[in-house]
Amino acid sequence: LIAFAVVSPLVTFLARRIGIDISILLALLCIAAGDFARSFGGGVGIWLGTVVFASAIAVGNVLVPVIAKRDYAGHVAMATGVYSGCITAGSATAGLLSAPLAQMWGGWRASLAFWSVPPLVVAVLWALRILHNRKIVVASAAVRNSPSAQSARSQSSRGVFARVLRRPMTWYVTAFMGLQSSAFYTMSNWMPSISASIGYDASTAGVHLFIFQGIGIFSGLLIPKLMNVRGNQVCAALTASAPMFIAGLGMLLLPHLMPVWAFVGGCAQGASLVVALALIALRGRDSAETVVLSGVAQSFGYLIASLGPLMFGVLVQATGGHHVPLMVFTFVAFLQCVVAVIVGRPSKM
Repeated sequence: LIAFAVVSPLVTFLARRIGIDISILLALLCIAAGDFARSFGGGVGIWLGTVVFASAIAVGNVLVPVIAKRDYAGHVAMATGVYSGCITAGSATAGLLSAPLAQMWGGWRASLAFWSVPPLVVAVLWALRILHNRKIVVASAAVRNSPSAQSARSQSSRGVFARVLRRPMTWYVTAFMGLQSSAFYTMSNWMPSISASIGYDASTAGVHLFIFQGIGIFSGLLIPKLMNVRGNQVCAALTASAPMFIAGLGMLLLPHLMPVWAFVGGCAQGASLVVALALIALRGRDSAETVVLSGVAQSFGYLIASLGPLMFGVLVQATGGHHVPLMVFTFVAFLQCVVAVIVGRPSKM
């Protein structure tokens, strides 16, 4: 999460230097290399590999909303929903298969190194996509490199950061991104512990986490249908946020119904990610502004997210239980609902 926060603002410069598509290709290769290094590089490799692939994931995080806006301008919400569904499916699948693979192959190293293969496969497909589009890129290069285009691009580069940072909507989107990410990572880290403290065994606690992560596939694909109710995104943002607040209250008041709250919270986390990424694409007025907005929102957003699991753990240790940290978690989920109403209204500035 810290790598996400640090690297996200720098993606703008990388994309400007080598292009969005090549940046994605480089990120895919670095994800594979970093994962392999973490698996077989010893103590140093664990840290170095984690930094490499986490930084590469940050590149993808920032640029995917830009690609959605560029290539699927008429279907931004749906493209983002499919992307979110793939993230959730990948995470749930890896969590489900890694332990059996470790048992089959005699250790965790080969099991984790296996996940270097998917990004390599996608890198090949992405490279073919780049080659397929090469003629179009070459044909449009003359237009892009004309004196008037270079002048406009230069002026845009100088002013886009200031323009984006001055907009209040930038910080509303950032707050929504941070709050929904904080809720997801807090529950992903602490839900099994909460389940165990109630009396569930370790295997059942793992199932609760799988429910929480897996149900997000479907909620992420359904939420785009609400992304343009009455010409704004208030309905979608609030619908995506409210279930996490309900889940927090449920874990506080009726903890023995943990499977229900895992399901309800899972509906929130899948839908909230789609809304957050779609808002980045929708609130950026052009591709250059969307890249900057994505970098700012994800940098500060993941910084906020990194504090969630840490704060929860500190409160668990300080109070000796999960009641107080769950109260704070529920309050943060309520704040997300408040921000959802604000960020869902398109800015007129």
